[in-house]
Amino acid sequence: MKIHLVAGGPSNLIPDFRLYEGTDVIWIGIDRGVFYLLKSAIKPSAAFGDFDSVSEEELREIEVAVSDLNKFKPEKDETDMELALNWALEQEPEYIKVFGATGGRLDHLMANIQLLVKPLQDGSSIHIEIIDKKNILYIKGPGTYTVSRLDEFKYVSFLPVTPAVSGMTLENFKYPLNDCHIPMGSTLCISNELIRGHGTFSFSEGILLVVRSKD
Repeated sequence: MKIHLVAGGPSNLIPDFRLYEGTDVIWIGIDRGVFYLLKSAIKPSAAFGDFDSVSEEELREIEVAVSDLNKFKPEKDETDMELALNWALEQEPEYIKVFGATGGRLDHLMANIQLLVKPLQDGSSIHIEIIDKKNILYIKGPGTYTVSRLDEFKYVSFLPVTPAVSGMTLENFKYPLNDCHIPMGSTLCISNELIRGHGTFSFSEGILLVVRSKD
């Protein structure tokens, strides 16, 4: 099982959902993201949100279309995204892809990126990606990882989420590294590129945000 969460970020940044359809995919709408799914002829299995970003007419359409509707008051301790992501993690899927989580308010964007750390905090291996038309973002803890060249997203950047990342090593990259200490705030690992079909990155301490991007 794979879970795709669709939030209510600016629609111009959301890729074509048809590129991510599959037989084992569950689509979940978050607030206005439910409306995006319905307009793409995808019926979400469940919906989460306070739905303060949709009109009354759109909400009525959502209420008719979605049987598993989890509606919350606007005054709550978690964002709609966190509530939906918590539910998704409890299902123990193969992976989670998140759409509609970028653009618009910077506080929501930064919070959504920080939510990627949840599996590491819980000792889970579930992989979460935030995807928009220009970027793919995910978080990794210490270890060695393989990345494949994606011609459409040729730039690969690495940003510490913790105060520092230690032992950073890059192989088969245009700008290789060997056992480097990368403090938060450093731009050393921005806009790298793979020089072969595959490359590896590894580090021994810290938490790393990986960003695959295109211009």
